[in-house]
Amino acid sequence: MELLNQLTFIERGVVAGVIIGVIAPIVGAFLLVRRVSIISESISHITLAGISAGVFIGTIGPVFESINPMYFGVLFALLGALVTEQLRNVYRHFQELAIPIILSTAVGMSAIFISLARTGYNEWYSYLFGSIVSVTVSDLQFIMMTALLVILLIGLFYKEFISISFDQEFAKVSGISIKIVNFVFALLIALVISMSMKIVGILLVGALVVIPVATSIQLARSFKQLVGYGIVFSQVAIASGLYFSYQYAIATGGMIVLMSVLLLMVILAFKKVRG
Repeated sequence: MELLNQLTFIERGVVAGVIIGVIAPIVGAFLLVRRVSIISESISHITLAGISAGVFIGTIGPVFESINPMYFGVLFALLGALVTEQLRNVYRHFQELAIPIILSTAVGMSAIFISLARTGYNEWYSYLFGSIVSVTVSDLQFIMMTALLVILLIGLFYKEFISISFDQEFAKVSGISIKIVNFVFALLIALVISMSMKIVGILLVGALVVIPVATSIQLARSFKQLVGYGIVFSQVAIASGLYFSYQYAIATGGMIVLMSVLLLMVILAFKKVRG
C-alpha cells in the first residue's frame, strides 16, 4: 500500500496499463476461439450502467461516498454476462439477438443514472474514454486484485475453458459442467472489462480485448502463440497509446485503440507483401 502511494499519477497509469495489457488478450483469445468476441461490447455498456448506478448511489449520502463505483461496474458486468448467456440459450437459433437486447438495456439504464447523479463532465469523460491521469491508488489496487483473481481462475479452469472453447459437445461427454464453466467465464469477462475501463474507457474496452488478438491470429499457429502474440501487441499498443495520450493531451482509450488498429494494418500489409 505504501509503495502504491509513492507512485506518481503517470506511474500509476503505466502500471495499470501493463497489467491490463497482459490480462485482456488472454480473455480475448478465448472469446475469439468461441466466436463470441462481440459480447465484450455489450458487457462494457452494462458496466457503464453499473458505474453510473454507483456514482448515483454515492450522491445519496456520506455513507456511500467512499464506495468505489468500479465495484458496482463489476456486479453489473457479471449480471450482464450471465443474462447474455441465458438469452443466447433462449434464442438458440438467433443468438446474436442477445447483444442488442443487453446493449440497449444498458444504454437506457446508464442514461437514467447519469441524469440522476448530476455529476461533472470530466468524471464521465474518464469513464467513457479512459485517462492516464485519472487512475487513483484505489483504482490501481482494484486492477491488481482483479488481475490476480483472473489469473487464478484461468489457472484453475484452463483445461475446461480450452475444452469448451474448441469442442463443447466433447466437453459435455467428458463430464464438464457447462453451466459452471460458463459462469466462471462470464465472471472473467466482467472482471477484465471492469479493470480495463479506467485506462481505455468503457466505450473502447471491447477493442482492447479483441483487436490485439485479431492481429495475433494473423501470425499464431497455436493457442499459446495466439495468447503470446496478443499480449505483445497489446503491450505495444498500450505503451505507445499512453505516451501519445500524455504528450498531446489526447483521450487515452482512443489513442490505444488507434495504435492497436495501426498494428493490425501493419501485420496485414506485412503478410500481403510476403504473399
